Amino acid sequence: MPEEVRIIRCQKCGAKNRADLGRKAKCGRCKSLITFSTVPLVITDNNFKENVEESHRTVLLDLWATWCPPCKMLAPTIDQLAKELPGRAVVGKLDVDGNPLVAGRFRVQSIPTLLILKQGREVGRIVGVQSKEAILKQLEPHL
Repeated sequence: MPEEVRIIRCQKCGAKNRADLGRKAKCGRCKSLITFSTVPLVITDNNFKENVEESHRTVLLDLWATWCPPCKMLAPTIDQLAKELPGRAVVGKLDVDGNPLVAGRFRVQSIPTLLILKQGREVGRIVGVQSKEAILKQLEPHL
């Protein structure tokens, strides 16, 4: 069975690379390992810079809380997006209760909130529970 081939950006240098999602790949320019995550990355106040601001990929960041029923409703959609977007975007989750610095920086006042970020800068925002199709429609122009 052939693997799925995608053009992805290296997380270290930003170079575009052709890679099979099912195999390990190295960047053609800087030779660093290219990683693919098919589960949402846990983002915290401590790792935000490394995983979001320094990322050469677009980041879809779900800001949520454990006590929030709408956040729980959205969680399976976020998991599906992480499986569908490896190499194209980083999908992450940030618990607002445990990470008030990032939530405050982006003035998040209601959850769930999805931020679309490029190198740490907000380029889109989705508030509330949305369908996967609606999220992709807003995310696609930034990929």
